[in-house]
Amino acid sequence: MGFRGQPLPEELYFLCMLHNIGATSSEKSLTLEEISRRIAMEPQKVMENLEKLIRSNYVDVNRNDNIEKYHVTTRGIVKVLSMYS
Repeated sequence: MGFRGQPLPEELYFLCMLHNIGATSSEKSLTLEEISRRIAMEPQKVMENLEKLIRSNYVDVNRNDNIEKYHVTTRGIVKVLSMYS
């Protein structure tokens, strides 16, 4: 259940999952495959959620040697924590 008894949109649930698995800084960022494995979600669905969250500035991507890694931004952390209050 989400905010005020309303169902939580999938991308916000996904944001909470990213936060819960610790992808909360560039140093702790994870690849698409690592995220998919840790939260048991198909890679395509992971990518769809990541794209939505990147557009909202809740997730950022680091590119290094053709490897993309994702993490929750400060704005995303605030969003997650505000859902718990």
